[in-house]
Amino acid sequence: MSSVSFMKKLLNGVAVEWKSVSEIFHLKNGYTPSKSNHEYWEGGTIPWFRMEDIRENGQILADSLQKVSVNALKGGRLFPANSIIIATSATIGEHALITVPYLANQRFTCLILRPEYIGNFDIKFIFYYCFLLADWCKKNTTMSSFASVDMDGLRSFPFPIPCPESPKKSLEIQTEIVRILDAFTYLTSELTAELTAELTVHKKQYKYYRDQLLNFEDGDVVWKKLGEVAEVNTGSKPPEIFESATSFDYINAGTSRSGYSAASNCVGDTVTTPSRGQGGIGYTGYQREPFWLGPLCYKLQSTNKAVLINKYLFYFLQSRSELLLGLKKEGGVPAVNKSDLVQLEIPIPSLEEQNRIVAILDKLDTVTKSISKGLPREIELRRKQYEYYRNLLLSFTKPEEVEA
Repeated sequence: MSSVSFMKKLLNGVAVEWKSVSEIFHLKNGYTPSKSNHEYWEGGTIPWFRMEDIRENGQILADSLQKVSVNALKGGRLFPANSIIIATSATIGEHALITVPYLANQRFTCLILRPEYIGNFDIKFIFYYCFLLADWCKKNTTMSSFASVDMDGLRSFPFPIPCPESPKKSLEIQTEIVRILDAFTYLTSELTAELTAELTVHKKQYKYYRDQLLNFEDGDVVWKKLGEVAEVNTGSKPPEIFESATSFDYINAGTSRSGYSAASNCVGDTVTTPSRGQGGIGYTGYQREPFWLGPLCYKLQSTNKAVLINKYLFYFLQSRSELLLGLKKEGGVPAVNKSDLVQLEIPIPSLEEQNRIVAILDKLDTVTKSISKGLPREIELRRKQYEYYRNLLLSFTKPEEVEA
């Protein structure tokens, strides 16, 4: 189905009139009442919308995370229910339909239907068409201290009114478009939720089986201090750190690579864990290939692979992050001292059991990673498919494009 054939059938020969944003809407800027005046915030009952509301609760909103009091109103007036807020600075293009009287912060421009057009539009039709307005906003920004939308261009952005000579017929067309898009939105949301839930279940299953395999009864294993069975050392800063991929990863503080290096100072099959830094303490990594070990990261390498397999050590420490977190020193920058790390006790089952555990967890890890990559890709494809059909349903014959 092409956009031309669908819209031709839906419109059935009726005309489409185009009006600019400024003709259809009053544009009002949001604002933030003074935080220093407690009377504006204490006991607030008036919804005050921010970007966080959209991120947490979606794009059709009847309540806000924060509220203000009547004392905060400028001129004693609220923005009316059934109007649109659209971000025209910072996170440009994000928008929402607000179904209650409200205020919004200064990141938003509020689109309020002029009284003479209230009977001409289904507000949900406007909400959906604002996705096209949002795309236009993202492509038409001015740069000063921060990005903001070209407001003159926004005021000129055209909105369609199908069958303007018959408001009843116009609303029927808009309502049909809204009905289809509501159904698409619901189905896409349901599918996304199902795929996300499936991904969560697989991750929980992996964690459950990993923890079960690494939960030992007394007498099943020998407990050794880490320093007795593994070399524990930090590395050094490489001669040069590259942002784009070179031959070797640069592993330092944090939970991901810190860049790339042209050389390596550490062999593969090595367990790593940050020694210092915010956010990385407790994380355990496994480096399959040679890499450059940085000064803020420990390498943990078995001193006798007939006693301890590095990959087994990795899986154990990964499943017991609380052991590493328990060694963290909080003074200044969080850190784990080597003198404490080498005293950490590690369960050492037989070599045969270690190999069995590693083989099982390798398979589970491969499956989980495959799902972790595949499901987000599927979610993204569904999102793009939804956007395609949404734009298809909103593809009226347009006047000359608004100049950027």
